[in-house]
Amino acid sequence: MSSAATDAYIDDFSAFIADSPSSYHAAAAVATRLDAAGFTRLDETVDWAETRAAGPSYNYVVRDGAVIAWIVPADATPTTPYRILGAHTDSPAFKLKPKPTTGSAGWLQAGVEVYGGPLLNSWLDRELELAGRIVSIDGTETLVRTGPLLRIPQLAIHLDRDVNNGLTLDKQRHIQPIWGVGDASRADLLAHIAGIAGVRSKNIAGFDLLTAPTQRAERFGQGRSLLAASRMDNLSSVFAGLTALLHARATTTPADTHISVLAAFDHEELGSESRSGASGPFLADVLVRLGDALGATEAEQRQAIAGSWCLSADAGHAVHPNYPERHDPVNRPVAGGGPLLKINANQRYATDAHGAALWARTCWQAGVEFQEFVSNNQIPCGSTIGPLTATRIGIRTVDVGVPLLSMHSARELAHVDDLAALARVASAFFTPRS
Repeated sequence: MSSAATDAYIDDFSAFIADSPSSYHAAAAVATRLDAAGFTRLDETVDWAETRAAGPSYNYVVRDGAVIAWIVPADATPTTPYRILGAHTDSPAFKLKPKPTTGSAGWLQAGVEVYGGPLLNSWLDRELELAGRIVSIDGTETLVRTGPLLRIPQLAIHLDRDVNNGLTLDKQRHIQPIWGVGDASRADLLAHIAGIAGVRSKNIAGFDLLTAPTQRAERFGQGRSLLAASRMDNLSSVFAGLTALLHARATTTPADTHISVLAAFDHEELGSESRSGASGPFLADVLVRLGDALGATEAEQRQAIAGSWCLSADAGHAVHPNYPERHDPVNRPVAGGGPLLKINANQRYATDAHGAALWARTCWQAGVEFQEFVSNNQIPCGSTIGPLTATRIGIRTVDVGVPLLSMHSARELAHVDDLAALARVASAFFTPRS
């Protein structure tokens, strides 16, 4: 990809991050771009058979903070396999608790609960917003974001002279953000949010609201080659997959050897066990209904799955220059060295030898160099949606992603070339050359 093309991609990705402060906003941002490209949003409560008209079809469905989109070629048959790029829309944060208005010592505070595994200290002394959805008593859902509203203040060094020797944060006492001053018994944070959303606070029956840093993505460093931003784990993969699917949509003749699918799940940071997570039924539900629309028998649907591939795209770790001993001594991914092929002997990543070969072929087609990632034996790696998808659906799966520093920080770091390269490989995955 040329420098100008990389610049354009990073600008667009930065705008996507800004539009996606929560998983619900990310799903909506994906939907907006799909709508503009001529995809049709489907309702899970109605029959999809009528979507099989002459010619290729382009559709998607949103379930809470997750979205699945697909392209069915004109000559698809009941046994046409799938090429699925899987990612996740959520990131570590703090979620607003019921009865959220609290306070102490004249400060108004928000009661929050830890969501996922955030790097706690990175969230201190940053302007934060609340973003997500509120649901009225009649079931109406409204997306809302407050803009800069909250801050988790750190204790001054004068009051903790040993803080630089080790910072310990109590998750209940030390991470409750402030949002104003006054008497908490007379304030109402939820009413403040309702006013921003344009709904009556007394009609709010439920909400899923999480914190998000408000600082925009920023390029910096030598040649402006580095990008600092929130939520690159894992909006980097969601956006790469979306870009690839839109590229496949724009081709004159969509690939006719497979059905291209973008599956962006929610709740990966919690273990994926939800109706919109990778451990839930969302992807299986969509694939069954697509098979039904093609007139596939159960046996034919299993044939299609047997010939399918899933690229599980999630962020990985670049070698940290200040902590090189935490990484494998031989396999040492560097920023700017290309996207990662993630490998784990204990199947925390789903990559196997055939998956590695598929990845190598796809990177070769895209003209992209890649790097292997494997953990230090003393420091077990996390996992991804890859093993979950392989286990639940039975699809051959490869785990990949971009190398980051400061994963799960309020502000992560990546190389712009790696981000753009992942999109190129994803496009080659959806539009392979024979």
